[in-house]
Amino acid sequence: MDEIISKLKEIGLNEYQSKVYVALLKKFPATGYEISKLANIPQARAYDTLKSLENLHIATASGTNPVTYTPIKPKELTKRYKRKFESTIDFLNKKLPDVKEETYTEPILSISGRTKVIEKAIELIQSARKSVYISLFAQDFKFLEQELLEAYHRGLDIKIVRYDNFVCNFGRVFQHLGIPLLEHYNIGKFIFLAVDNEEGLFGITENPKQQSAETLWTKNPEIVFLIKAFIVHDMYIIDIGENFPEQLRYFYGSGLKKLRDKILH
Repeated sequence: MDEIISKLKEIGLNEYQSKVYVALLKKFPATGYEISKLANIPQARAYDTLKSLENLHIATASGTNPVTYTPIKPKELTKRYKRKFESTIDFLNKKLPDVKEETYTEPILSISGRTKVIEKAIELIQSARKSVYISLFAQDFKFLEQELLEAYHRGLDIKIVRYDNFVCNFGRVFQHLGIPLLEHYNIGKFIFLAVDNEEGLFGITENPKQQSAETLWTKNPEIVFLIKAFIVHDMYIIDIGENFPEQLRYFYGSGLKKLRDKILH
């Protein structure tokens, strides 16, 4: 019974209104005195509440003396509030976007802790409708593999840059070759994720200098574009390296050393 009272309050009735309506369903027609006993509320509050339910057209009063009250049927109550909420939601869907200021930008929010980071990544992949672009290590892939596979079976475009050597038999997979360089800077394990050009996640999932993982999540379109561009440019370099290994080695040396020296020093 407490759960019913709680749910009635969720649709807009207050504590006394919820209790009185339930009491009326148990016994009707009923007087205010009878309802106060059934609902276990003060008699004065029972009369006030019955009057408020009458004003809300949830209960009807008789013309007898003493006055008795009868509730509307539960299906009528739920149907009425369903129409009310649907109408309200439709209105808000139409009007709320107009409130947004032209200068408004989507925030960038921090997510701390490896478990929460993985949970957020799973949430993004599950909500994807068109594409998932992701760069990650094996330790994170094992927690996201099932969601990525399910997204692939839903017909989504799945493209993956793997930073270390894990097995993935779906989507388009690009094997990153620069991990020795990344490990040299001792920055730990990280993830980049762009979904539908609408949401992005990036940051450290394992930091050798800190205990907690720290990533950033956003719907900011400019930042999501940059995350996806980072992933895509890695894919460009990987594909070029796979198709022209000798030429790259000739011009840039082993491990692209000459190119790295040119850019980083």
